[in-house]
Amino acid sequence: MSTAARPRALFALDPVHLPGLFPAPLMERLRRLVRIDPALVVRDFTDPGAARALAEAEVLITGWGCPRIDAEVLDAAPRLRTVLHAAGSVRGILSDTFWERGLVVSSAVRANALPVAEYTLAAILFAGKDAFRLRERSRTEHLPPAPADCAAVGNLGRRIGVIGASQVGRRVLELLRPFDLCVSLYDPYVDDAGAAALGAVPLPLDELLRTSDVVSVHAPDTPETHRMLSRERLALIPDGATLINTSRGALIDPEALTEELVGGRINAVLDVTEPEPLPADSPLRQLPNVFLTPHIAGSLGNELARLGGTVVAELERLAEGLTPAHAVQRAQLANSA
Repeated sequence: MSTAARPRALFALDPVHLPGLFPAPLMERLRRLVRIDPALVVRDFTDPGAARALAEAEVLITGWGCPRIDAEVLDAAPRLRTVLHAAGSVRGILSDTFWERGLVVSSAVRANALPVAEYTLAAILFAGKDAFRLRERSRTEHLPPAPADCAAVGNLGRRIGVIGASQVGRRVLELLRPFDLCVSLYDPYVDDAGAAALGAVPLPLDELLRTSDVVSVHAPDTPETHRMLSRERLALIPDGATLINTSRGALIDPEALTEELVGGRINAVLDVTEPEPLPADSPLRQLPNVFLTPHIAGSLGNELARLGGTVVAELERLAEGLTPAHAVQRAQLANSA
């Protein structure tokens, strides 16, 4: 493609992420598709240098740390046609004006869902093996556990309840298929046939909680899902079951969750919490029945290149006159993260 034919693009994100998103081979592919300056990464659209580049930009490549794209920004970018988001949700960066002007946006949300689903799969299988409790026990007892102590251990027929057929939830259901598990799903937007197609038995939320050995939360953080796992619903989870949360801490009543975990009745794998991070004196940091990680389930390290690769693939489609494979529609945002 000639230089003149290539659209002009601009990075708008936290520059700390750029090397991971676009390592050298991807950056080379990117620069064959668009005219872009890798040294110019915008975090403030009002910066004079950024403003000049914005006036010529036809494509914005955004990511974590992108400033909000409001009416003022769009007025300063008369040639802008497309936003390609090298991250998950675009809800926080796009104003109503963006949608009113009929611009195109694509997101790497599907690519970002994969590592979250992989983390979840690992957590589910470890929970079924009671690995978290037995690991703690091995700190003081240096012999293998007695058979009687492992009678309830194992993943054969383990009951897994998935809350939310989001991009991550669907990936989790896909990854669970090869295993001998009994999988159920709660999602008010998925009918019985849709759940069956995903490999799960549809259940009301309360029934799913009552009948699951492992409950994994993948619903988006919306007003409807805020505190959906209330004190009353947490009490429905069976004794000894494991709750996994890789979505958002706001979906679970934090005080009730802390009480359940301090009491030792259930276990938890928590990659997200409320607040986040937890205070240094939070009891959850020390509990043997809590496996706590610092929001690492999403794309990190070499996984970031999968997000950048999604952007490059979208640009290749656009260069061929095709529509983006991962276009986001405004109507999707009401029920997405």
